[in-house]
Amino acid sequence: MGEDVRLRAVVALAQSMASAHTPRESWRAAALGARDALGGTFAALSTWERDLGRLRVLVNAGDRVQGEEEFPDAETYPVYQFSEITEFLHERWAGGGEPNAWVETAEGPHADAHGYSGLGSPPVHEAVRGRVAALRRRGRGCCVVAPIVLHGRAWGELYVARPVGAPVFGPEDAKFATVLASVVAAGIAQTERLEEVRKLAFTDPLTGLANRRAVDMRLDEAVERSLADGSVVSLVVCDLNGLKRVNDTHGHAVGDRLLERFGSVLSYCGAMLPGALAARLGGDEFCLVSVGPGADEVVAAADELCVRAGELELGEGVACGVASTGDPIGEVRSARRLFRLADAAQYRAKAARSLKPVVAGRDGAVIELADHPPAAARDRRSFRDAPPADL
Repeated sequence: MGEDVRLRAVVALAQSMASAHTPRESWRAAALGARDALGGTFAALSTWERDLGRLRVLVNAGDRVQGEEEFPDAETYPVYQFSEITEFLHERWAGGGEPNAWVETAEGPHADAHGYSGLGSPPVHEAVRGRVAALRRRGRGCCVVAPIVLHGRAWGELYVARPVGAPVFGPEDAKFATVLASVVAAGIAQTERLEEVRKLAFTDPLTGLANRRAVDMRLDEAVERSLADGSVVSLVVCDLNGLKRVNDTHGHAVGDRLLERFGSVLSYCGAMLPGALAARLGGDEFCLVSVGPGADEVVAAADELCVRAGELELGEGVACGVASTGDPIGEVRSARRLFRLADAAQYRAKAARSLKPVVAGRDGAVIELADHPPAAARDRRSFRDAPPADL
């Protein structure tokens, strides 16, 4: 392969990873880009999970055999089967060397070009023989393996294979695989930075819960799904009582601890509803978004939330309102409508100093309050300034 062709392959790999919007898209772009650049038919990307002592396969791309999933949930290998990543490479790096790729073939590990043909091959042991056997089982004639180094540490491996009968990867291929692994590492680093930015954009920094932006996105998607397939969508809106008194009496640091503690309680109760999103909307307002569980399950979780919030030190409980499409609340065609109903229920709970959640559709005044809020309620930020007629 000419230098110009390989340069174009490197550029294409970098561009495809840069244009990915999710980690999975980035992993797939890395594997496919490396596969095409090296003239392989299959490629995989694995990461070293140090705490669990294993390599976990992130993506299998290209010509997969039976049992190989594109994004496997549980394809892992004990790291002792890959001593090159924990021992061989570490010793080379410690001596000032650079990580290099190597080639394995289905004919077994030999010193000539038909065995290992990488630069500085790792020692041969039983684990390597097992991997050679795996090549045979999958109908692959050879593979080139390149370590991926991120932030100066082994992050994982890039693996590209060719079928039986195809030319065996040579030393130049191994050198090029090392270059590709460096490009992949840069792409992964960029993806991780973007994911961190996205996480910050959708996370409340004080409590670690989701923020208002995340709630709006989740609820919009949930209502669309409900309209399409009838899934039950529920919203629990709650106001933490007594926060101003705590701030005025004990200081904002203590108030922040109360918010954090309630956030933990909300997360705990939200876990009663599979897939629920626990969020802080801002100030002393929090919510749960649930898709799937029935209205009774959501009300039970809200009941538990009220009980546990009432037990918090320095707190004065929580005013909690629930709106669920599983209850008779009329047609819900927008997230704003559901928010308005849940907020009206929460407003009722706060006005009545209720120790239990108020539920739209089960309290006859809630829907009327949502459609015709009094002036005090209209002034509240949580009514979202949506016109009552917007269903």
